[in-house]
This record gives sequence, structure tokens and C-alpha cells, in this order.
Amino acid sequence: MAGYGDDTGFTDWLTANGYSLPDGAPSAAVLRQRGSTYVDGTYGSRFAGQPAGGVIQEREWPRTGAADRYGMDIPDSTVPQRVIEASYHAAYAEAVTPGSLSTTYTPGTAKVLTEVKGIKWEVVGDATKAGSMIPVISAVEGKLAPLLVQPVPGIIVV
Repeated sequence: MAGYGDDTGFTDWLTANGYSLPDGAPSAAVLRQRGSTYVDGTYGSRFAGQPAGGVIQEREWPRTGAADRYGMDIPDSTVPQRVIEASYHAAYAEAVTPGSLSTTYTPGTAKVLTEVKGIKWEVVGDATKAGSMIPVISAVEGKLAPLLVQPVPGIIVV
């Protein structure tokens, strides 16, 4: 499997953004794979079009029938730079906090405190559903926003 972009591009992106990998972090290739898997798994169903190679294609990009929110067609053989950079950002997040891109939970075990010293509040949302447990990296969400056809409920990107 190969993540989006390449190791040199990832290293250049880290430098350009003032980031450095922590000591002991996995290799750039492993991090890119994890970041790309996160981008595809979290956003794949919200990208316009469909994978150019169909279901046998390893990644969500390149895609056919895709256009950005500005109406510009995306060539069938192109992986948008936004997707590559979003996967780099996710890869960096994984390097800094290993395991952060793959949340594991058991539905129905979330406990919510609704009263402290006589102060009560209403709980909004349902932490027992799978979608509520997906980690959202705002920089990734913002980078991909022009390529998404559906927003994440409760997330506002400006």
C-alpha cells in the first residue's frame, strides 16, 4: 500500500509548516500510509465522483466525475494537492500522538455526568454512535472542505 504523496513531499511539507517528527516516530512511508487511510476512511464517502479504478482501487483518489465546490472539474488521473497535504497533516498528528487516528470504543459504555454541586446541564449528542467517535482534525477538515459534497454534522468550516 502506498499513502498519498511521497516521502520527500512529506518531509518538505513538515519543514514548510515548522513541524518535525518526534524521536522514535515511524518512518515517513508508514505515517503517510496511516494519514492516507484516515483521510480515505473519514472523508471518502463525502468526496465527489467515484474512484477511477472502482472498488479494486487502493485509495479514494484519483476519481472520475469529481469537481470541487467551485465547479472546477478534477481530471480523472489527478490526486488533488489538498488531499495529499491533508494526509500529510493527519500523518503528522499520528506521529505526535500515536494511535490518535484510530479510535476504538464500545457502544453504550459512555458515561456522562449531568450534575455537579446542584448545577445541571443538558447533554447534546450521542456518544454511543460510531460517527460520534471519529477524530476530527480541523486543519484536515478545512483543507478538504472544497472537495467535500457533504459536511460533517456539527462541524462548521469557514
